Amino acid sequence: MPKAFSDLQEKVSELMRSSPAGDVEKHMKTALASALQRMDVVTRQDFDVQSEVLARALEKLSVLEKRIAELEQSGSARR
Repeated sequence: MPKAFSDLQEKVSELMRSSPAGDVEKHMKTALASALQRMDVVTRQDFDVQSEVLARALEKLSVLEKRIAELEQSGSARR
C-alpha cells in the first residue's frame, strides 16, 4: 500500500479509537480498499515478481541475440 494511504489509514484509526465511531473505521478501510482496486494498482510482491521475470527474459534475449549474430557471421564467412 502506498505510504500516503497507510499514513491516512493510521490517522483515521487513531481518530476512530478516540471516538465511539468504530463502524466508521471499518467502512473507511473498505472504502480505501475499494479505491485502491479501482486504481488498478499491484502489490509490491507482484511487481517484484514481474521485475524478476522481465530481467530473466532480457538475459535470455541477450544470449539469443549474441548466438544469432555468431551464426550469421559464421554463415557469411562460408560464402
